[in-house]
Amino acid sequence: MKLIRITTVPQSLRGLLKGQLNYMSTNGFEVIGVSSPGEALNDVERNEGVKTVGIEMTRSITPIQDLKALVQLIQLFRKEKPLIVHTHTPKAGTVGMLAAKLAGVPHRLHTVAGMPLLVAKGKKRKLLDFVEKKTYYWATMVYPNSFGLYDIILENKYTTKDKLKVIGKGSSNGIDTSHFNPDLISEQQKIELKKSLGIKPEDFVYVFVGRIVKDKGINELVQSFDLINKQNPNTKLILVGSFERHLDPLKLETEKIIDTNSNVLAVGYQTDVRPYFAIADVFTFPSYREGFPNVLMQSCAMGTASIATDINGCNEIVEDGFNGYIIPSQNQERLYEIMLFLFQNPEKRKEIANNSRKRIVENYERKYIWNEILKEYHSLIKKKK
Repeated sequence: MKLIRITTVPQSLRGLLKGQLNYMSTNGFEVIGVSSPGEALNDVERNEGVKTVGIEMTRSITPIQDLKALVQLIQLFRKEKPLIVHTHTPKAGTVGMLAAKLAGVPHRLHTVAGMPLLVAKGKKRKLLDFVEKKTYYWATMVYPNSFGLYDIILENKYTTKDKLKVIGKGSSNGIDTSHFNPDLISEQQKIELKKSLGIKPEDFVYVFVGRIVKDKGINELVQSFDLINKQNPNTKLILVGSFERHLDPLKLETEKIIDTNSNVLAVGYQTDVRPYFAIADVFTFPSYREGFPNVLMQSCAMGTASIATDINGCNEIVEDGFNGYIIPSQNQERLYEIMLFLFQNPEKRKEIANNSRKRIVENYERKYIWNEILKEYHSLIKKKK
């Protein structure tokens, strides 16, 4: 049984679906991974042990390139004759589902993991709404990776209830709790990392992991930290991730704080984020929109106290006051208050951290999610027969 999995960029195929392609290939499927070409796609082929195909796709609106990708995908599907095409990420979903429909693929599945259109306005929002509806129309099944997204899709009438399903308790890929385990990071590793970053043993550390963009709440986070840092110089903020100034730039005043405040440490993209969670006192994640954020699950699995926004996905992983704190989205005042509260209340912070890992292990272990997806594939094939 041939299965093609598609993401727009190879980093998503390599990171967001890590391990899943290999799991499917050892459980009855011939798997092909498709995304834009790049070294990350080569990594997928090596690490997952599956065939990969590079087809150039963009994350922005590029009609000519999108048409080229559509034609190439149709040609690929007609050649390979897959039983299932399963797409992730918005552009791969739109182009992939249309190509699969035109090529006559019987099972056209799309996972929704966050919706950029939710923060768009005006004509752009109308265009994205139209494209979203078309993507779901061409798909035979749509899988929002959180119950919050499920409700949003129905509220916006993007598709009908019979096409929607949340697999397991949410998440696209679950989390490997044997890998994201605080016991794997030694005290010596923590000491060396802190030393390399100029962090003193007595410093209090906030950390953010993700893209350094407006939609992740970086403006609110950096400015809140700047206020706390002026009152408490022994605080640090580590920003782990890449800037995307061409897609979603920060405010100039935020960029200035990052450049001039020596206690804001922008360390760029890191292949292993576990050591940064391990040295953090608080993980801050004030995102505007998410599907089911892997990074928040990773933080909790590492036993870190977390602050997240009251948006779908985040408010399913974090129970306010139990394994983290939930704050309103785009609310700098409340973010500042909770960041300061956790700084000033070590016992409450420790209690929250102690609750964090257990919840992830019980609900979002990776192999459980993989098996639920595999069961869904077999169920669809059986119904079709």
